[in-house]
Amino acid sequence: MGIYAVKTTASQERTVADMIINREEPEIHAALAPDSLTSYVMVEAEDNAVLNRVLEDIPHARSIVPGTSDISEVEHFLSPKPDVEGIAEGDIVELIAGPFKGEKAQVQRIDEGKDQVTVELYEATVPIPVTVRGDQIRVLDSDER
Repeated sequence: MGIYAVKTTASQERTVADMIINREEPEIHAALAPDSLTSYVMVEAEDNAVLNRVLEDIPHARSIVPGTSDISEVEHFLSPKPDVEGIAEGDIVELIAGPFKGEKAQVQRIDEGKDQVTVELYEATVPIPVTVRGDQIRVLDSDER
């Protein structure tokens, strides 16, 4: 048993993964189409012979990359990345959702446990700390660059 990389047509990764799983082959255990991995689907199967047989009938599936991958090589695709990763205190951000959408602000504090960021709005006459979710901001300028 191993994890195989299947080359696909660009932007068809999710479709190919869904079609592989929908075949309900007992020898195929899982299919993964991570957003960060373009044109490839990771498939856990007993051997590549069964995978070759399944892929013959699936459009957009191109080929199997020779060899297998270890679970340690695909592990990082399995856990979600926190939204506040890559954001540092002092960064200039734009709020992209919520009541302050479009406002620019400076990051004051980051709560990774709750995936929240406390920012101070630039345009406000009185500095008001506002706590927002990590997915509601976009970094414009970072001190670390």
